[in-house]
Amino acid sequence: MVAKPAPAEIPESPGAYMFRDHHGAVLYAGKAKSLRSRVNSYFARELAPRTRAMVDAADTVEWIVTDTEVEALLLEYGLIQKHKPRFNIRLRDDKSYPYLAITRSEEWPRATVMRGKRRRGNQYFGPYGHAYAIRQTLDLLLRTFPVRTCTNAKFGRHARAGRPCLLFHIERCSGPCVGEVTPEAYQVHVDGLADFLNGRSEEIVDSLRKEMQEASAALEYERAARVRDRLGAVERAMAKQEIASTAKEDFDLLAIEEDDLEASLVVLSVRNGRVTGRIASIVDKVEEVTTPELIGRMLRELYGDDRPPGEVLVQGLPDEPKVWEEWLERRREASVSLRVPQRGVKRRLLETAQANAREEFGRHRLRRAGDHNARARALRSLQEVLDLPEPPLRIEAYDISTIQGTDTVGSMVVMEDGLPKRGQYRRFRITGVVGQDDFASMEEVLTRRLSAYLRERARPIEERDKFAYPPSLLLVDGGAGQLSRAVKVVDSLGLEIPVAGLAKRMEEVYLPGRAEPVRIPRGEEALFLLQQVRDEAHRFALSYHRSLRGRRMVDSILDGVPGIGPERKKALVRKFGSVKRMREASVEELASVVPAAVAGQLHQRLHAAGSAVGAVSD
Repeated sequence: MVAKPAPAEIPESPGAYMFRDHHGAVLYAGKAKSLRSRVNSYFARELAPRTRAMVDAADTVEWIVTDTEVEALLLEYGLIQKHKPRFNIRLRDDKSYPYLAITRSEEWPRATVMRGKRRRGNQYFGPYGHAYAIRQTLDLLLRTFPVRTCTNAKFGRHARAGRPCLLFHIERCSGPCVGEVTPEAYQVHVDGLADFLNGRSEEIVDSLRKEMQEASAALEYERAARVRDRLGAVERAMAKQEIASTAKEDFDLLAIEEDDLEASLVVLSVRNGRVTGRIASIVDKVEEVTTPELIGRMLRELYGDDRPPGEVLVQGLPDEPKVWEEWLERRREASVSLRVPQRGVKRRLLETAQANAREEFGRHRLRRAGDHNARARALRSLQEVLDLPEPPLRIEAYDISTIQGTDTVGSMVVMEDGLPKRGQYRRFRITGVVGQDDFASMEEVLTRRLSAYLRERARPIEERDKFAYPPSLLLVDGGAGQLSRAVKVVDSLGLEIPVAGLAKRMEEVYLPGRAEPVRIPRGEEALFLLQQVRDEAHRFALSYHRSLRGRRMVDSILDGVPGIGPERKKALVRKFGSVKRMREASVEELASVVPAAVAGQLHQRLHAAGSAVGAVSD
């Protein structure tokens, strides 16, 4: 572990710092407004597990002083790009999304798909989600802008042979290899393609339409037909570019969906009011960061090498937004606005991007959970981490949900072979605990569940139901307190079931007989499986709690209305579902369920109760 430097050795200036291991490899690079304050923070007693793992692996720490925070940010990016530290957050695909590039530095520029580091002399467009999306768009545009797409070697072979390739004959290339086009005319094709990809498509359509009309007026019908086909190809390519804004403006929009371990990033690039590029990427959160810090990391990754547009829209501002704005302006060499859209088209577009990020994240997690080999690895990993006698083929996880001691409920979710077994989920309404006592509530839930197991086990085999066998692993949501209650129940019933408690931090699991939690290394499949189990238990318990709370709200309103008994109450709930929808109903609609006189009194009571109750109960 790295030794703590003397505070006097560390300057208070802004700058960048690096932690190195005993081989000299950089483990982590960061920047700070005050190097002394930031570096000293790594030697505090309480560190997040991922930060603690980095400090424990480090052998030395060093720093470089800069004049300003922005220079520190620029230096930090350079260090990360150079050393690629394993404890720094980076886009998982390392920015390998495809771009359409025009090789402007060549005598006869070509259009091609490129990935990875940008090369000087090329003009880039995108990024695109998939390479095939580029090729589809390019195929439509080559009839209008017939630039070459061949490699330099192929170009040279056809130039020496004096014969063009097939693309020339099908009017997808203007034939520069055999002198079929002048440099000036070819440059017009290249510039037109670049203009379209930059979003300036309407001017191109207007120009083609005018050329078609002039050819038709001059009775040059064959030329008019060719221009018509070129116009149709451009319009089909335009249909692939979504209209994001009626104003012809340029901006990028970043949206993030995250959990404790990973994040999904979606970036929309809008040029001249049209969506011309889209990124969807998964980020591994190898360092402990807040959402504002994560947004800052993504800005650094996206624009460290690329020139940002004049406006960058985010769902939340990063820490020190003025520093980031100045850094973006240096990358652009012009002014940049970094802000959160509050209303209008851009706000709606941000909400769409956030929905896309949620969907992308959901698909990513489903792919991970649905892969049989990944599930098998996760179960073996969990067995090793928790020192279990066998892989936990059946996991039962328990959670308690309550608000100030009211409507306390427990939930049990079941995972078999790493997959949710929703048909075996169970809910428990707490009846034996007064007030808010999560420990006692957990004890009641586990006692009821495991006592039912013992009763089933005592029955003849042919009469047993699906709960007639115990879990391979029993998980409780909570730390040492919840774990001790679970162990107490298991021991009191004479059972031998492995038990573990899930701490607030995903990497930490409490085990019986250990004062300190077990820390699961990042990258272990067990970590993702535990995350899935806990999320499912939370979701299931919360949904039941909301259902009970909504039912209680309905009861409190309807119980005070004369003429409404249990049967009419059930009929009203079946018809309207919630107090809010009852309040929105007219007297006539209420009278379709209960007598008119009762409907009138109910209508008055609903509106006298105020809108707040309805909002909660819905």
